[in-house]
Amino acid sequence: MENNKVKHKICDTKYPIFMIHGMGFRDSKIGYWGRIPATLKKYGAKVFFGFQDANGSIENNCEKLKKSLLNFICESGAEKVNIIAHSKGGIEARYLISTMGLGKYIASVTTISSPHNGSKTMDKLMKLPDFLLRGGSSVFDFFMKLGGDVNPHTYRCLEQLTTGFMNGFNEKNPDEPDIYYRSYAFEMHSAFSDVVMAVPWTTVRLLNGRSDGMLSPEEVAWGDFKGVFTGTGRRGISHPDEVDMRRVNFSRRKPENQYEISDITKFYVKIVSELKEMGF
Repeated sequence: MENNKVKHKICDTKYPIFMIHGMGFRDSKIGYWGRIPATLKKYGAKVFFGFQDANGSIENNCEKLKKSLLNFICESGAEKVNIIAHSKGGIEARYLISTMGLGKYIASVTTISSPHNGSKTMDKLMKLPDFLLRGGSSVFDFFMKLGGDVNPHTYRCLEQLTTGFMNGFNEKNPDEPDIYYRSYAFEMHSAFSDVVMAVPWTTVRLLNGRSDGMLSPEEVAWGDFKGVFTGTGRRGISHPDEVDMRRVNFSRRKPENQYEISDITKFYVKIVSELKEMGF
């Protein structure tokens, strides 16, 4: 009985978990993070969300994230939080800390496939005719508003994913010495790993080698880089897989090494339990 109690507290970190989503979806009843939050709570974690726009700019989204963070700190009495952020959310986490000066409330930042060094693929995309990019972005903004975004700005989001923008961003937003930063990269095995990501994966492979269909390991490595993870079996792990988009395990096969994952929820349990072991 005692062992079961200990097991179910392995994610009971000193500081609560602040989950920050990436582009394209919002924190809603459907949930950006699939089964992950419920699994973390099952093992003792305290979890809350940012509720920023799906396709908002870094600046606008961080105003919402700041409000969510300060409200939670006030209501819960927590001294600090541990951030877990996916994709663009990781960049917003760093802006929240450095530009907005909220580092005193942050113990650690864990980023899952965040474009810290910019996307070379996005560099190429932004060279397309401007009227096409702005027109397509306006269409996305329309649907994002229908989905609940207050101030979507897809075109600005795309600009903020380029290597040029991120080079400047990194100079203006250095890491805080008292905060622990770590990052994770992921890899699809082939274009058939995820049909939805087949075209992006092929494009990124031609331009920049292996990736999760969106970003290469070199583009996401930041702080304590933990390596490149993939799924058991032939499938690999795509950018949507990283946040449990399908709500199913990748494979029945057991992992053969520390970089293979059969169930993404177990991966998150592991990274949160590590935070607890480190005193966060």
